[in-house]
Amino acid sequence: MATINFILYLLAILASAACMGLLFRGYTTSRIRLLLWGGLSFVFLTANNFLLFFDLVIFPEIDLRPYRLAASLIAVLLLLYAFLWEAE
Repeated sequence: MATINFILYLLAILASAACMGLLFRGYTTSRIRLLLWGGLSFVFLTANNFLLFFDLVIFPEIDLRPYRLAASLIAVLLLLYAFLWEAE
């Protein structure tokens, strides 16, 4: 079961990092600011998945929940800012 968890958490990190990369690549070609804010949001979602991996798989005795929640809160706030003030 630990091997499956290890693989699933790594896939979550890779998927969010891929989304981040695609959003930044889309921003560099089109200069649509909403893509920039989405990419920045996925930076923190990737950090959240990275911290989740370390929290539950690598160091289960250390509680990284406050850092994970802070990363996801920043990600949601960035998206909220983008949707409210940058949408045309």
